[in-house]
Amino acid sequence: MAHVLMAVTGADAIALTDGTLHPTGFWAEELVELHRGLVAAGHTVDIATPDGVRPTVDPGSLGGESADELRAYLAPIGDLLAHPRALADVTTGEYDAIALPGGHGPMVDLATDADLGRLLVDAVDRDAVVGVLCHGPAGLLSAVREDGSFAFSGRRLAVFTDEEEHQGGLGDASPYFVESRLRDLGAVVASGEPWSVTVVTDGSLVSGQNPQSSVATAQRLVEVLAAR
Repeated sequence: MAHVLMAVTGADAIALTDGTLHPTGFWAEELVELHRGLVAAGHTVDIATPDGVRPTVDPGSLGGESADELRAYLAPIGDLLAHPRALADVTTGEYDAIALPGGHGPMVDLATDADLGRLLVDAVDRDAVVGVLCHGPAGLLSAVREDGSFAFSGRRLAVFTDEEEHQGGLGDASPYFVESRLRDLGAVVASGEPWSVTVVTDGSLVSGQNPQSSVATAQRLVEVLAAR
C-alpha cells in the first residue's frame, strides 16, 4: 500500500483585490473525500502544512446538507489535523504520492511554498503520483525548477476554471485565477462544463475540476495507485 502525503493549506484568509480579507482554508468535502478514499483503499495518509501550522477548514465549505456528515468525518481525524508535519521537514522520496485538496487557501501559501515545490519537482522526476483537486492545483505553481522552468508544463490537468471562479467563486475580487496562471506556465487545462464532474488523468498526475469531482477524483487516484 502507498504512503501518501496530503499537503494542506495553512492559510485562513485570502486578500481580495479591494484589499479586504476573505475567510478561507481547506475545502472540507475535498479533504474528506480524498482522505476517505485513500484510507478505505488501505493507503496511509499523513498531513503536512507550511510551517506545520494547524489547517483551518473553510467556513463556506460547511454549509448545506452534507455539513453534519463532513463534521462527523473530520472529528476523528482532528488530532491528525491538529498536529501536521511541516513541509520543510519532509524529505524527497519519502512518500509514494502527494495529494492537494483545495479551498482558496492553496492560492495564498502552497502556490509559493518552496518546500512543496521541492517535493513536487521530485515527484515529477521520479514519476510519483500527484493528485490535485479544485483549487489544489494552485500548489503546483510552486513546482519551479532551478532553471526557472515549470515542472508541470505540457501536462494535462483539470482545475477550478476561471468561469467557475466568476460564477460561484471570488469573481473579479480574486487576486488571480488559477486556471489562467497554470495555462500561462504551460499546463494544458482540459476543462469540463462548469460544475461538472470532471477528472483528468495524465500518467501519474490525477486532477479534479471542482468540489463536485471530489469522490471521482479520489476513486481515480486510488485506481492509479493500484496500477503502480
